[in-house]
Amino acid sequence: MTVLTTSQLSRSYGSRRGVDDINLTLNEGEVFGFLGPNGAGKSTTIRLLLGFLKPSSGSATILGKNCWTDSHLIKRHVGYVAGDVRLYPWLTARRAFQIVGEIRGRSLHEDGMLLAERFRLEPDLPVRKMSRGNRQKVALVLALVHRPRLVILDEPTSGLDPLMQATLVDCLRELAQDGHSIFFSSHTLSEVEDLCDRVAIVKDGRIVEDSNLNRLKAQAPRIARIRYRDSESAAQCVPPDGIRVSRTTGAECVLQLTGKAAELNCWAAEQPIEDISIGPPDLETLFHQWYDVANPVSEEV
Repeated sequence: MTVLTTSQLSRSYGSRRGVDDINLTLNEGEVFGFLGPNGAGKSTTIRLLLGFLKPSSGSATILGKNCWTDSHLIKRHVGYVAGDVRLYPWLTARRAFQIVGEIRGRSLHEDGMLLAERFRLEPDLPVRKMSRGNRQKVALVLALVHRPRLVILDEPTSGLDPLMQATLVDCLRELAQDGHSIFFSSHTLSEVEDLCDRVAIVKDGRIVEDSNLNRLKAQAPRIARIRYRDSESAAQCVPPDGIRVSRTTGAECVLQLTGKAAELNCWAAEQPIEDISIGPPDLETLFHQWYDVANPVSEEV
């Protein structure tokens, strides 16, 4: 079942373009990554999906309902965390479960307390005494506690330590396994890579890539390091086709491999080298290529 669809979705702010011709689909049980740097159009797209903004043209639907005209109906089935979380200073997690439960017409206390324990929240601590990370956790728990059919998260790991990031990933994977859908907006490739089934990359308000992770990894280069016996040999490194030298430092050459690793190994066997290591597909380099900036060489090999 298709949970979310946009067709030629656009939004302008006077002469400035917010997003233009956004075409997306999100299926039931899918974890969808919406990736791009700050200012690329991620938050504008999310505001259109939630009915906070009216499209300049095009359309968006969630669960078969129009995101602008039926926004009040859609929100019953959506959990949302904004990119800039704002909470009442007096609010506690326990009180929040009560308020949100009354709004949704069901008791959320038991499930809320279980999530609070899982995220290591003090249920009676007011927001004004919380760290930024704990405020973020309150927002996340409130978005997840009613087990919505669609979860929309805008930069949700902001302020979370690595342990809590892992807890969030576990919760989202469990929801997806039960058929719930996740729309995960981020500017950090690594967290999208760890969680998502499919990724759309947005640049200047337009989608420049929409693909599953396996296809992206097939396009991405791999980083290889070769340590020669001496710097003179390293300086004369001429690899075969499909491999290019990214950097040479002393006796070490860093290569980008787009061909098969077997070809690199066969070539390296005839070189005066002491060691070789080949890393996994480097999506970070691919991401930078889409944004026309210098391609950094990954240190993970």
